[in-house]
Amino acid sequence: MTLENRPWQIEQFQQSLKKQLKLEALLELQGDVNGQECLLISCGDNNGALNWYFREHGGGWAWADVEGTNLSEMSQFLDDEVYHISSSSFPFANNQFDCVVAIDVLEHLDADQPFLEEVRRVLRRDGRAIVTVPNGDPGLLANRIKWQVGMTPEVYGHTRAGYTVAELQDSLKKAGLDPVDHGGYSRFFTEMVELLINFGYVFVLSRKDKQAETGHIAPTTSAELKTHGAAYRLYSLFFPIMKAISRLDALLPAENNNAVIVTAVKSEGNR
Repeated sequence: MTLENRPWQIEQFQQSLKKQLKLEALLELQGDVNGQECLLISCGDNNGALNWYFREHGGGWAWADVEGTNLSEMSQFLDDEVYHISSSSFPFANNQFDCVVAIDVLEHLDADQPFLEEVRRVLRRDGRAIVTVPNGDPGLLANRIKWQVGMTPEVYGHTRAGYTVAELQDSLKKAGLDPVDHGGYSRFFTEMVELLINFGYVFVLSRKDKQAETGHIAPTTSAELKTHGAAYRLYSLFFPIMKAISRLDALLPAENNNAVIVTAVKSEGNR
């Protein structure tokens, strides 16, 4: 893929600090999946770029989204079907996958157990579930600032602020999955850069054009990107500065991660 013919989804990904950090952290926890059958589940905030990079990394992949928006454009970009699934009933067979990656889904659900139990059902024995969520710890400075300026969980389309590592591990255990590893990404400086971008989209650009939708904090379709093309081009000019600010995260400890990832397995002892 050359610079001249890169799809807009890849172009946008290359200028998304948090999504790049998310991909790096997930791929590190996922490891080598060549020869394995994998499933990636998202919930609305996805244009297909993450899917594309997972497929490039290896393994056979199926795609699903709980919210069900933008499926046609994602499917066209990936040249593969993206399933619209219920959070409590997946259209996949028992023991079908070696790895299920659920990206920022649980915080959108009223109840997380039906979803996690479906994840367990479609996993093979010793299969891995890799789950990402926002860190809902109210003690995090970035969370306090976001909520104070009006970027509350409801603006993001969330039913809860998120989970701490311990809370996510507990939810996975209740669903019959054994946590074996965890990680995270996006500390204070990246969160502040993302807050500026998301705040501008939700409270300035979208309201100006009367296109604000609950849970949409950035363009996810070509139409939304085209509507805000001038602002996006301006953002592109400042991206190197924002990336430099984001790198200051390296000065902070891992306890400051504002996004949580937990890996769990479906072992022989799971119910």
